[in-house]
Amino acid sequence: MTTDIDGFAGRLKRRENGGMISAWIGTPDPLLVNHLSQEAFDTIVLDMQHGMWDMASAANGIAQVRLAGKPAIARIPVGDFSSASRLLDAGASAIIAPMINSADDARALVKATKYPPLGERSWGPSLALNHFGIAADEYLQGANGLTVTIAMVETRAALDAIDEILAVDGIDGIFIGPSDLSIALSNGARLAPDSAAIDQTLAHAVARCRAHGKLICAFGTDGERAGQFLKLGLDLVIAGAETAQLRAGARTAIETARKVAAS
Repeated sequence: MTTDIDGFAGRLKRRENGGMISAWIGTPDPLLVNHLSQEAFDTIVLDMQHGMWDMASAANGIAQVRLAGKPAIARIPVGDFSSASRLLDAGASAIIAPMINSADDARALVKATKYPPLGERSWGPSLALNHFGIAADEYLQGANGLTVTIAMVETRAALDAIDEILAVDGIDGIFIGPSDLSIALSNGARLAPDSAAIDQTLAHAVARCRAHGKLICAFGTDGERAGQFLKLGLDLVIAGAETAQLRAGARTAIETARKVAAS
């Protein structure tokens, strides 16, 4: 347990160790979260958009991340801003919201994730208070600045509106979704998250985030891609999903066993 709402926003902004690396988990198993939380990830994302988490299992997953002394992030389903508030109440340190395509979308997200005067988040952070180990008044006064609201930029509309989205008070940063963005940029012709077009878009997005003093994050398909993103100056990167890491580890073990047996 920490006593400063884990300093997550401040650590992100300081880009400690050249940026943060996060796990990404869609499998709704808190025990899996427990295992990955013991590795050297800076934080853990629970993916509720394409993963199978429900609110109860996500609250348990957040607790496992907090047990490891790390901040938890949750990606909500598209437009499910009520879940954002509940996940923060459960102790999440940050919310990632997909398909934020305009300043109006961004303002709707802020309403759910920030207390007045920035937003309209309703009071009820009982689990958050337990995890953070602070008094209710302290949480109320600090939560807007110490929990992080991140808008996903993954469409042509969002790219066109990137400055307007970043200008919304209460939006702390953006998250580039390379897969959906590559589909959008190619008009549905291809899935190419590691393409030159994505690299060019990321460079533009980094510049806009720096101009606004906001954070920038992105999903990397693996560790190498995540490292490239850190070199570009991103504040937080994903080093692949847990399913890809699990299967890659299994393949390596099988191939090694066959190689040794045949030698």
